Amino acid sequence: MTTYFALKFLHIVGGAVLLGTGVGIAFFLLQAHRTGDASVIAAVGRIVIVADFLFTATAVIVQPVTGLLLALQLGYPVLTGWIALSISLYILVGCLWLPVVWMQMKLQRLAAEAAAGSTPLTPQYYRLFGLWFAFGVPAFAAVLAILWLMIAKPAF
Repeated sequence: MTTYFALKFLHIVGGAVLLGTGVGIAFFLLQAHRTGDASVIAAVGRIVIVADFLFTATAVIVQPVTGLLLALQLGYPVLTGWIALSISLYILVGCLWLPVVWMQMKLQRLAAEAAAGSTPLTPQYYRLFGLWFAFGVPAFAAVLAILWLMIAKPAF
């Protein structure tokens, strides 16, 4: 196996993990939220947090490392064109993802407190969930745009 093939394989797997984990986390947390059951939200929230740290965080590290090594190996200029735009979008995703991780932990804690006290979810929970969703939509769109840029490699 060549270095190029290994890097490309890891880069593609990393992209798939970022997209798949992001969609999966969003789907499961949204479905848990829709139940309105604090104990379900708390349980799913714990799993979502673990998945984010295991899978998303790992892919967040793999992507720029393999991407940079691929660009250097192929002689692509890193700070121009579609690669520069991909990097900019990647930074945007990171700026959205970091608060989302904090929000997920807070949402899980608020749900666990409500479940433990047999009380309804608080207005703070619902406001934070709205923010979590609002941050997730542009992050997801940016990840899709990055994947498109990697595949299309448009000249501009």
